[in-house]
Amino acid sequence: MTRWERLLRWEEAHRFAIDATGTGILLVLMVVTATDITDGASNAMRSYASPLISIAVVAPLAWRRVRPAASAAAVYTAALLQLAFWTPLVVPADLAVLVALYSVTVHGPRWAHRVAIVGALVGSVLLGLSMYGWFDVPGTVSTAVFTGVLALSVWAFGLVRRSRKETIEALVDRARRLEVERDQQTQIATAAERARIAREMHDIVAHSLTVMIAQADGGRYASGADPSAATRALGTIAETGRAALTDMRRLLGVLRDTADRDVATELPGPGGLGHGGAPGFAPQPAESDIGALVDQVRASGLRASLVRMGEPRNLPPGAGLTVFRIAQEALTNVLKHAGPDPLVTVLVQWLPDAIVLEVTDDGRGASADSDGLGQGLLGMRERTTMFGGTVTAGPRPGGGFRVRAQLPTPGDAASGRTPTDERTPVPHTQDEATR
Repeated sequence: MTRWERLLRWEEAHRFAIDATGTGILLVLMVVTATDITDGASNAMRSYASPLISIAVVAPLAWRRVRPAASAAAVYTAALLQLAFWTPLVVPADLAVLVALYSVTVHGPRWAHRVAIVGALVGSVLLGLSMYGWFDVPGTVSTAVFTGVLALSVWAFGLVRRSRKETIEALVDRARRLEVERDQQTQIATAAERARIAREMHDIVAHSLTVMIAQADGGRYASGADPSAATRALGTIAETGRAALTDMRRLLGVLRDTADRDVATELPGPGGLGHGGAPGFAPQPAESDIGALVDQVRASGLRASLVRMGEPRNLPPGAGLTVFRIAQEALTNVLKHAGPDPLVTVLVQWLPDAIVLEVTDDGRGASADSDGLGQGLLGMRERTTMFGGTVTAGPRPGGGFRVRAQLPTPGDAASGRTPTDERTPVPHTQDEATR
């Protein structure tokens, strides 16, 4: 901020003190130099009336910006009384009428400056009549025209200043509102990004840890009777941990800058960085990766099968990830809550205008213990809502639990492909059709 801007801001904050000081100085000058401009009054009138009129007309200017309408009314009243009782006495302080007109035009309400200009024009006519009477038409007209044009000029200049002042205030207000809206949008975007990262972290960590815990428990129980089973369990734990770390780095990679990514260390194993130290960020999982997800939970000892129905189509960006995450969360809940040795079926069904994912099991269903947080189901609903879909979760008739999600997909009529009959499940592979 420049020195001039600081001075203007200080002056704006102390308007009454500055106006009162200026008015006091002006009063001293007007009282000391009070003189009858017309030189048509008696010496006694000049001696006593001029200082009093000067004080009455100038003093209200101390409130010209803090109370512009009241200040202008007081100045106009004093000038009108002067016309009524002390004409033809005219003093330099009468110019305060123009100052009051300018001040109320710039700082007062619209009705006030309109009334003020009408009053100034009427006062111009009354001044001409008071000074020259009805019989000196040229003098009356010339005086009225001169003072009226002077008042109109001051009023027009005040309107220009008022317009500029209103424009600046509107721009300042707009800038302030835009700043507030920008901060609000930033907060909303930050909250949305935090929610998205929380969902991703929950899906990655919860699923991976559940699989690793199941494998660790199984390997511990089987280590005595079947050491090879324990070895396989340890291998599955290692692979699951590597995949979880890869997904975690992929998620956190968007929060790093390019320099941070360049110095990332290489993670051995599948899904890690490429050879030679170059960072490799694999694409996000999609609907086509559900088969690998089922294979992973099947390797942990869960009896799981995958059934595909219909002709696969391209999904909008992010929709494939949503389908995968819902399947991942549903299978994680099966590992947590379904009990020992449940039978799980994952159904992926392509409808003409939607994709349906259904994960069912014959476990304990609603009677299973819950951690009380409910973040998984909440994340499912948030993900499907973003794409205009729906998700339902609850116990099945006859036992077990079912999660069903449906997401709309773009129409595929133009491609000429006809979806497979939805009444007949079409297994993707022979292994996936075997329960």
